[in-house]
Amino acid sequence: MNEQANCDIDCATAGEAPLNQQCTCEVVDVTRLREAMWGGVADCRAIDPALHANLFSPYALFVDRSALDAMERVAAALFEVAGNPGYIQRVLQWAPGIARHDPGSAGGVLGLDFHLTVDGPRLIEINTNPGGLLLNALVLDAVQSCAQTTWVTWTNATLAQGAAISAWLDDARQQSGHTPARLAIVDSAPREQFLYPEFELYVKGFRDHGVDCVIRAPEDLSPGPDGLEDSEGRIDTVYNRLTDFALADTSHAALRQAYLARTLALTPHPRAHALFADKRNLSVLGDSDLLSSFAVDADPAVRLAQVIPHTVELIPGNRDALWAGRSDYFFKPAAGFGSRGSYRGDKLTRRTWESMASATYVAQAFAPPSARIVHGGQSLKADVRCFASGCGVLLFAARLYQGQTTNMRTPGGGFAAVLTTPAAEI
Repeated sequence: MNEQANCDIDCATAGEAPLNQQCTCEVVDVTRLREAMWGGVADCRAIDPALHANLFSPYALFVDRSALDAMERVAAALFEVAGNPGYIQRVLQWAPGIARHDPGSAGGVLGLDFHLTVDGPRLIEINTNPGGLLLNALVLDAVQSCAQTTWVTWTNATLAQGAAISAWLDDARQQSGHTPARLAIVDSAPREQFLYPEFELYVKGFRDHGVDCVIRAPEDLSPGPDGLEDSEGRIDTVYNRLTDFALADTSHAALRQAYLARTLALTPHPRAHALFADKRNLSVLGDSDLLSSFAVDADPAVRLAQVIPHTVELIPGNRDALWAGRSDYFFKPAAGFGSRGSYRGDKLTRRTWESMASATYVAQAFAPPSARIVHGGQSLKADVRCFASGCGVLLFAARLYQGQTTNMRTPGGGFAAVLTTPAAEI
């Protein structure tokens, strides 16, 4: 842990770029971190620890405070634009019908994924059910910075955990008008999910805030006389980790019925995904002239245009041109998640390209991830996830990986601490 003997740089005086290229210090005790994670799991006998072997990285990503401040301003701009009637009308044109149901809240917490470039952060994706928030809060408690006075965490674990739980509960209150009495964390086959340990952390967090909480699969839920229920009674709030963003699957009928009947607070909800996370929205959010035509203020419109790489929907009229220039683009399914079905243009085969014609895709100008050089000269790709609600940023975290898209399978990679320069004193 904190192996600085092989580090050929003065971590206390070096800047962001030299540290990310030369600092090989392990600043997180991954073994201790895993023990803390499993300590929060009520019954881990049915869990395969190998599934989570590369969940955490021992290394940190160094990010200057000014870059994090820029991401924070982008998050604020997104929430502002998402409330604009012209923007809402535009993006609901390609959304499923259920997105027109307005439950009265923004939808909880966003995960904004940034690549760090020489020209500043670039927003490549927006997620409405972002994983890793409480897991990365755990990381904060395990950091032993190699330059404690000059590179620090953005917040501490206690504040991050409290802010996370409060954000989801506040979103539920906005929908129902009251604090949840009984909340269910819902996902398909929850114990088999890669981030299942985080579900258990949320159970503890909600219970610590006085809210009864359980983990359920959709088939555990059914309509009851007062709304949604499981075998133990009524559920009035669901923290939704499903990737069926429109609740279209038949197994999600009970959830859908209760949500539309307003007997259930659902967070995040289908409308949030439609307003924030459909990747076609990036073509609107990144067009300052279009946003101006909706009477969006110039400041958020320009700010978003500066950080969102050029994004267009893949349609018959531009397929030939985008194929010809494919090496300059990254192709993503409009409603995709977790990098599934995403392709770097220079890796695309003609066969895959033809198969993409049957789905809705966007082409996004390629903004390469930054590199983090770690022990042994291994080069890992890096991105930064900004967790934010309408009240502001909750936490910044990094992901270190190898391969075409973000994954949690790289030895030495995984969720990583973000270390930044101290905030200016006021």
